[in-house]
Amino acid sequence: MQPRAARDEIVGWQDATLRLRVTAPPVAGAANTAVAALLARALGVPPSSIRVIRGLQARNKVVEIAGLGEAEIQSRLQSQAPRARTGVSEPLASVSGHPRSKADS
Repeated sequence: MQPRAARDEIVGWQDATLRLRVTAPPVAGAANTAVAALLARALGVPPSSIRVIRGLQARNKVVEIAGLGEAEIQSRLQSQAPRARTGVSEPLASVSGHPRSKADS
């Protein structure tokens, strides 16, 4: 996640990490709220169903999305978030945003 960006956007997948940019500053949870709102719009769910569970004060975050399975999350984001790095053939993994996330097998 990149705070204080020019616009809110989903940049794309980079390996197993979904890269985001938000305009909110990383102050008083504003960036976390912006991340939840951006993901909620992209997934078609209410922002209250998205919660940052790790990385509240860090750029790398792990989010929990209530009501959707990992496959459904990836499917909904696939059309909106092109891969940032091309030529990667493994299936999409976690949308956690954490670089050490592993795909559920």
